[in-house]
Amino acid sequence: MGRSFRELDVWQRAMELAVTVYQLTAIFPDTERFGLTNQLRRASVSIPSNIAEGSGRTTKGEYLQFLGYARGSAFEVETQLELAQSLGFGQPEARSKAGDLCREVGKMLRAMMHTLQTKD
Repeated sequence: MGRSFRELDVWQRAMELAVTVYQLTAIFPDTERFGLTNQLRRASVSIPSNIAEGSGRTTKGEYLQFLGYARGSAFEVETQLELAQSLGFGQPEARSKAGDLCREVGKMLRAMMHTLQTKD
C-alpha cells in the first residue's frame, strides 16, 4: 500500500534484526540446530517477510493484519532471546543487539499500526 516495502525504516530494521539473529545463532550448540536456532531464525525472518507481504496487499485491513503478524513474531523473537540468555547461548553483545533491535522494531510496528488505524 504505497511505497516499496524496501523504503520502510521498519522493514530495514527488521532485516538488520534477522541478520543479527543469524549471526547470533551461528555459534549456538549443534544440538539446537532444530530447536532454538531454527525457531529464532524462522521468527526473525517472519518479521520483514510479513511487513513486505502486507505492503503488497490491497486493503488497509489486510496490511494491518500482516503488520500484526510481524509484531507477534517480534514478541516471539524477544521471548526466544530471553531463553537463549537463560541457557547461556550466543555472545552477550550479539544477544543484546538483537534484543534492542527487536524492541525497536516492535515499537515501530506499533506506531505504524496506530497511524494506519487512525488514518481515513
